[in-house]
Amino acid sequence: MIKANYVWFNGELIKFDEAKIHMLTHTLHYGLGVFEGIRCYETKKGPAIFRNYEHIERLFHSAHICYMKIPFSKEEIRKAIHETIKANGFRNCYIRPIAFYSSGAMGLNPLNNKVDVAIICWEWGAYLGEEGLNKGIRCKVSSFNRHHVNVSMTKAKVCGNYVNSQLAKIEALLEGYDEALMLDVDGYVTEGSGENIFVVRKGVIKTPPATGILEGITRDTVIRLIKDLSLEFKEERITRDEVYIADEIFLTGTAAEITPVREVDRRVIGDGMPGPITKKLQDLYFKVVRGEIDKYEHWLDYVK
Repeated sequence: MIKANYVWFNGELIKFDEAKIHMLTHTLHYGLGVFEGIRCYETKKGPAIFRNYEHIERLFHSAHICYMKIPFSKEEIRKAIHETIKANGFRNCYIRPIAFYSSGAMGLNPLNNKVDVAIICWEWGAYLGEEGLNKGIRCKVSSFNRHHVNVSMTKAKVCGNYVNSQLAKIEALLEGYDEALMLDVDGYVTEGSGENIFVVRKGVIKTPPATGILEGITRDTVIRLIKDLSLEFKEERITRDEVYIADEIFLTGTAAEITPVREVDRRVIGDGMPGPITKKLQDLYFKVVRGEIDKYEHWLDYVK
C-alpha cells in the first residue's frame, strides 16, 4: 500500500490522509489530466532526483498539448518536489506530480475549471519485481493496439491515455504473463503498457522511432549510454516476428528502469535469461542514477 506522511497540493504540504478531492473532479470523470513518474535515488552525496528538469519539462509540454495551463512555474514545481521528499524523509522514492481539472462545470469542456496540482512520493521498489529485474520477465503481444498519433496525443503523458495501457496489462496478467507488448495500427511493435522497448539482434540494438510512442526519458538515457559505449544502434520499425527471434530484449522506463525480457508469446528470447548487452546497460544505468559516474552527474538534482 502506498503511504507517506505528506502530500504537496496547490502550494502547500498537507497530511497524507487529508489529501482529498471532490467526486465531481472533472479529470476523474473525463481523464484529461497530465502527470509524470520520476525517481529519487540515494547517492554518496545524499538523495538525488534523476533527470528532474527533463521530467518537469515534459509535464509542462503535456499540459500545453492538452490546452492546460499549470498555475505554477517549472521552478516552483521543482522546489515542491524537493520539499515533498524532505517532508517525508525519503532517501529512495518514486515521485508523481499530477495536474488535473478540479470540480466545477461538467460536460466535455474543462477550460473553465480550476487546474489543481499535486505531488505525491512513495517508496517503490522494482516495478516489475526484483526477480524480473534480475532474471527477466514474460511478455504477451496484446490484442489492444497502441494509440494512433491522430487519435490520442502520444507525446503527452495524459491520464486518460492509460486506459489503453491498463486493458493491455490486465489482459497479459490474466493470461499468466508479466507485461504486455503493444503494436501500432500497422502491426509494428511500439512499446510495453508503460515502458519503451529495445531489441538486440546480431549485436545491433534497435528501438522503435519516437513517432507514435511516448518519448521516454529513460529511453533517451539508454540511447545516450549506448552511444557512449560505441554500440551499434538504430531507431527503426520492428516487426512482431523480429521480436521472437531477437537475441535480447529489454524494457525501459522510470518505474521499470531496465528490465530484461526472457519470453514473448511462449517463445524464449535468446537463451532465456538477460543477455550480455542488457546486463552491461543495466549495470551502467544503476551506477549513473546512484551518482557513481561523474560524467553523468549533471543528470542528478540533489535534494537540498
